[in-house]
Amino acid sequence: MSKPSVISVIDDDPSVRAATSNLLASYGYLVYAFASAEEFLRAAALVETSCVITDVQMSMMSGIDLLMHMRSLGHRMPFIFVTAFPDDGVRARAIKAGGICFLAKPFATAALIKCLTIALSGSGGTHA
Repeated sequence: MSKPSVISVIDDDPSVRAATSNLLASYGYLVYAFASAEEFLRAAALVETSCVITDVQMSMMSGIDLLMHMRSLGHRMPFIFVTAFPDDGVRARAIKAGGICFLAKPFATAALIKCLTIALSGSGGTHA
């Protein structure tokens, strides 16, 4: 049996963080949840992470800033962005920075799982 993929969920909204984590765990993923980008950056789970699902707008470091920081450190795991404030400009920045998907909250389970499947397959691509 293969080891489950490790998904790190980063969202400053506790209810979204919990719901997303529980959903992914029900699909068999090993999930770590973080309230901020800074908390994630300090965590041992960072090196195990197969994919990051992060809110775009967070108080200290945004999800897009986190992606750019991770790339500058040499980390290549895929990023899926979620936001309660979908905006074409923000979407364009997230995708240009290297995001695999950009989902508006509340997002459909099927949409998130599809993005995660694409992200973990390594096939890249960009999906709204």
